Amino acid sequence: MARALRLLIAFVRLGRPHFLIGGFVVYGLGAALAALMGATIDWRRFLLGQVAVTATQLMTHYANDYFDFAADQANTTATRFSGGSRVLPAGELPIIVALGAALVLATVAIAAIGLLARLGPVGRLPAGLMAAAFFLAWGYSAPPLQLHSRGVGEITTAVVVTLLTPLLGFVLQTGHLRLLPFLAVMPLCAMQFAMLLAIEFKDAAGDEAVGKRTLVVRWGGARAARLYQVAVAVAYLWLPMAVVLGLPVAIAGGILITAPLALWLISQMSRGIWHQPVRWETLAFATVALLVATSMAELAAVLWLLRGL
Repeated sequence: MARALRLLIAFVRLGRPHFLIGGFVVYGLGAALAALMGATIDWRRFLLGQVAVTATQLMTHYANDYFDFAADQANTTATRFSGGSRVLPAGELPIIVALGAALVLATVAIAAIGLLARLGPVGRLPAGLMAAAFFLAWGYSAPPLQLHSRGVGEITTAVVVTLLTPLLGFVLQTGHLRLLPFLAVMPLCAMQFAMLLAIEFKDAAGDEAVGKRTLVVRWGGARAARLYQVAVAVAYLWLPMAVVLGLPVAIAGGILITAPLALWLISQMSRGIWHQPVRWETLAFATVALLVATSMAELAAVLWLLRGL
């Protein structure tokens, strides 16, 4: 019984469930924006979409640990946010378990996408968005695409998590795309991109050793650090234009709440935190916190606006 419990815990850790929080928040943000535009929430569609999102996200976690096994083995500087779950390199489970779990979850995601398509006209666009997210998520680490080694893994993740996921939540309730969700999620896309860079600094040596060509490996630490600063700054510099184009001021204000943390991160990057191993985990944690806190603040702002309707 004790051994079975240990194996179960290892299997759950392999899926890194703590990263699912972001998927719930940004998907919920998309649905909340739809409600702000007058849509009545269809909870059947909402829950089916959440199943598709969560299954795809978990599939990606298990698949990444399987396909990145060599890189994770070579990584001697892993943190809570990088280097995989560490379950497979530690020998806690056979590597094939990760692939099996990924394939089962892929089946669940595909089934959910099929059910979305059966919802009629309202379901076809969401099914298309979900299919695109599924394709990119699988191709992130799986051959033959292995997008994370082609210099596009970071932008791919930003598109899947912080663009396609909230758009899915939005169009499942409205049946069409509008400008508002794009205006709202662009800062999150920039932060997600920066978050990937922050995580890759610590993984760079192991990634390079096995040919995993992330942007940090391709560009080097100094250039990647400047790109990180630009991405974080763009998240906030985008807001004046977004407000002019129709983003409610309250939502922009929710995003601005996290500006002090963003400024601190930009200043720390200028001081060379990216090449100080002892501070890599702080950098990763703070950047993850920036994305999560901004997403939650934005969702809270939308919900506050909905109270006044």
